[in-house]
Amino acid sequence: MRKGCVQIYTGDGKGKTTAALGLTLRAAGRGLRVRIVQFMKGRETGELHSLSLLPSVTVYRVCESGKFFDNMDEAERHALRAACREMMERIAGWLAGDETDLLILDEALGALKCGAVTLEEILSLLKKRPGGMEIVLTGRAAPQELVDRADLVTEMVPVKHYFDRGVPAREGIEY
Repeated sequence: MRKGCVQIYTGDGKGKTTAALGLTLRAAGRGLRVRIVQFMKGRETGELHSLSLLPSVTVYRVCESGKFFDNMDEAERHALRAACREMMERIAGWLAGDETDLLILDEALGALKCGAVTLEEILSLLKKRPGGMEIVLTGRAAPQELVDRADLVTEMVPVKHYFDRGVPAREGIEY
């Protein structure tokens, strides 16, 4: 059995989810079973179409509203928190099985930052992870406790971005 590691892709720069999806393609190409949980992504994206073509990849979306947390009303925030808690319980159940080689928790750090999941819940998942399972967490502002627990941490740093020049998100490039 191979050893699984914990990876974190964090920072304020673009590319955290993209890096996780690149790893997904590599894993699927080698026959690994991949589960992707997108905590804070509600927008329809091109990668969802591509991932649906890969039989060993399953995507679960927690937030379907398409709104950023700061733009949600209190009822939407409550519903998001409840959905995240339910998903965390579901993920904990997956750890007991042998059906996942790579688990991507996309925007788990965003869910943590807005209080939809707790640091204790994430640390508990990492502790219960089977030895051969790879787990990737993405999002801004990785707390030091998770950085210390991870085997690999990559920080995306914005050096220059066309958003700053007024170029909006583009279909096929940003989503």
